[in-house]
Amino acid sequence: MRRLRIPAGIGMLLGGAMVLALLPLLAARGAPQSGGIGVVPAYHNELPKGPLPATLGPKLFTEPLVQNAYAIAGRIKKILYQQPCYCHCDRSIGHGSLLDCYVSKHASGCDICLRETFYAAQQSSKGKTAAQIRDGINRGDWQNVDTSRYQKYSPAPAK
Repeated sequence: MRRLRIPAGIGMLLGGAMVLALLPLLAARGAPQSGGIGVVPAYHNELPKGPLPATLGPKLFTEPLVQNAYAIAGRIKKILYQQPCYCHCDRSIGHGSLLDCYVSKHASGCDICLRETFYAAQQSSKGKTAAQIRDGINRGDWQNVDTSRYQKYSPAPAK
């Protein structure tokens, strides 16, 4: 069988053209979802048949930001159950959703958990569904949450 010889200059041009042609495919394949954060972590598409787990109480913590996050988590458990957590605690400690971060002390030391929770609460108060909130979290919108409004803890009035 006879081999086709390609001059060195043309071979380099063809090789470069192939790389340029494949670059968008390679970039899309490795492109992280969610605004540069990576693969979508675990979450639930719908609520469970039974009750959701209890979150830890805000009084267990001393930092107002954390107290507010835990208080909010207790109020929006149904929303958080359906959200991924981009600190990837699903891989590191087996969490199934953002809600699991508040069943333990995990969220108290994680800025990602806190910001995602504040984002979910803000969007929920605007009437967004869990799926719409999840889309925003996956885009990375939670990264723009201004946490300064949560720096002072005010317990909710007793019912």
